[in-house]
Amino acid sequence: MQPLEVLKHFYGYSSFRGRQEAIIEQVLEKKDCIALMPTGAGKSVCYQVPAMIFPGLTLVVSPLIALMKDQVDAMNTQGIPAAFLNSTQDIAEQRYISEEVRNGRIKLLYVAPERLFGGTYPLLDLLRKIDLSLVAVDEAHCVSQWGHDFRPEYLKLGELRRIFPKTTFLALTATADKQTRKDIAARLQLKDPQWFIASFDRPNITYRVGLRSDAFGKLMDFLSLHPKDSGIVYCLSRKSVEETAERLTINGYPAIPYHAGLDKETRQSNQERFIRDDVRIIVATVAFGMGIDKSNVRFVVHTNMPQNIESYYQETGRAGRDGLPGEALLFYSFGDSITLSRMLEKAEDPVYVRHMKAKLETMVRFCQTRECRRKYLLRYFGEEYPEECGNCDTCLQNEKKEDMTIFSQMMLSAVVRLEQQFGLGHVILVLRGSQSAKISDWQRGLSVFGIGKDRSTEFWKMLGHQLITEGYLHQEDPLRPVVKLTDKAWNKLKGKEKIFLSMEKEDFRKGMGQGEKDEKLLEKLKVLRTELAREQDVPPYIIFSDATLVEMSGYLPENEQALLKINGVGNLKLEKYGASFLKVIQQYLLENPTISRSKAPQKKEKKVKSGMTSSIKETLDLAMKGNPIAEIARERGLAQSTIEGHLLRLLESGEMKSEAFLSEKQILEIQAAASHLQTKFLNPLKAHFGETYSYFELKAGLLAKNRQE
Repeated sequence: MQPLEVLKHFYGYSSFRGRQEAIIEQVLEKKDCIALMPTGAGKSVCYQVPAMIFPGLTLVVSPLIALMKDQVDAMNTQGIPAAFLNSTQDIAEQRYISEEVRNGRIKLLYVAPERLFGGTYPLLDLLRKIDLSLVAVDEAHCVSQWGHDFRPEYLKLGELRRIFPKTTFLALTATADKQTRKDIAARLQLKDPQWFIASFDRPNITYRVGLRSDAFGKLMDFLSLHPKDSGIVYCLSRKSVEETAERLTINGYPAIPYHAGLDKETRQSNQERFIRDDVRIIVATVAFGMGIDKSNVRFVVHTNMPQNIESYYQETGRAGRDGLPGEALLFYSFGDSITLSRMLEKAEDPVYVRHMKAKLETMVRFCQTRECRRKYLLRYFGEEYPEECGNCDTCLQNEKKEDMTIFSQMMLSAVVRLEQQFGLGHVILVLRGSQSAKISDWQRGLSVFGIGKDRSTEFWKMLGHQLITEGYLHQEDPLRPVVKLTDKAWNKLKGKEKIFLSMEKEDFRKGMGQGEKDEKLLEKLKVLRTELAREQDVPPYIIFSDATLVEMSGYLPENEQALLKINGVGNLKLEKYGASFLKVIQQYLLENPTISRSKAPQKKEKKVKSGMTSSIKETLDLAMKGNPIAEIARERGLAQSTIEGHLLRLLESGEMKSEAFLSEKQILEIQAAASHLQTKFLNPLKAHFGETYSYFELKAGLLAKNRQE
């Protein structure tokens, strides 16, 4: 079989995503490869597809014992013969699987690195006796002492490369800086490896960062928008994990804890309950997550700042693995950096401490940045993002600034009067006229003492955070909370210019998309999926992902041929589950005869004209004069993503036509791809076209199609 045939037959997809196809081609040509692909980009397909084409065994080395069973279950459900060997199995089971491997009845075998060179039943002896076609090293960053998750047992994998010189090796990771990338190639002893570095962008994830003051109240506001969604809440300590899980449960959001202090049985039980959707929220330390392949996690919340960008990126990447919208919410305080810095100082190697402190400083700057957060993240990984993303808190707040000149002058003056020697918390105590023992007599005599007492501490914290975010205040040493005025602040004060800041309370509704789906039918399909999962003792997402169910509830397939066109429905899954899901869909259509049975339900057209805002009208006037989008954004002082949002509303209402931005050939190309991929969603189209079209252009092309219909 050819790679595309394997993909369609076993996985139910008609095209590869991103760099998958290019990586598979190189692997099939027996060339060593290193693939850097973000979480959820489909790394496993890069070795699973070749495994079904190569004549021998594909060995997958992974540190994630908890993940092995889920991946093997998923592949067996798809008709791919796979197994794992690890410490959770007894000797009899391990011998049986080894015999299956020896007889060629297993195509993929998952093992932990320590299992190769140790244990009561050494695996190397078996591997020498069979045809070992491919070795896939997952989480390859674990080989580097500079990585965020170094594992000494990974260093032995270079020996595996020496023992099997003719076997192809594929190293995969989601996070690796330049130093870690060099280590991967060197320590695994790869032969002239082909490098594949996919985009680190996760466009479906909305990034938000906020101060930790009243974090639990903000968390409750956030969860109220995700009443049925599955999510992970990360805490720094075991104690805070327990307390947060208990408080969430008391407040109507059942949550379970996960941390290293729990006994093994409780940890495994809690993890299993979360994976199987028995409980939707798990509160955990960072010990949780690397072994989780749960595709329908909708949000990841950090109640403390992570130690580095790599950890943050990997942990937030556990949201939205199915391509549907995900949320990454981070709460931080100015004391986080001090706490984390002290934790790092416990390490014995001074070079390692300096290296990790530099990473911590970068994480601090991410929390305080005033630029698009996606831009910041991607630049860290060596990737340029040309425009503001429109899907992070800084982009979403761009239009919501208000005149905060007087209050900003008060705070900046207080920082100066305190000789720029104190942190923000101390400045606020002075502004509010606190009687705390921390305030000395000379500070009580300052002209700024008590001038802000009519405003709450929360208000001043928000103002200070925004002054840092907008570049008026900065911390000279990111690991100390002392704030000082920047040149920008001095210039504003000297020129008596106004200062505009976004002082809105976090609005978690901003940027939340609403997919085209029948919510009632979707819920019925999820109930069926849960029933089938319990019958087969597997997690629900192994039956079908949320993304597949969303497509079903949008397209309303009524027969096997139509169902097979849904992404994620392969031949074996059609055979096993097709009749059950079709029965639910057909019954739902009978009960709701007014619902359109067309291939794709018609989207309700938004009426813009009657309620056109002055801001959209101004954008329309400039666009009708032929001004490019970037020029309109510059002239209006707004983010390009905001202007694109205005234009999309104008396209939907009919005030403008897609031909203003795309040629007829481009529109036809986008329409043809949408028809070929059988999708009305933007993510599959973006994966198909890559950088050829922006999200705005793809949406404009689809809107042209909708009007023609």
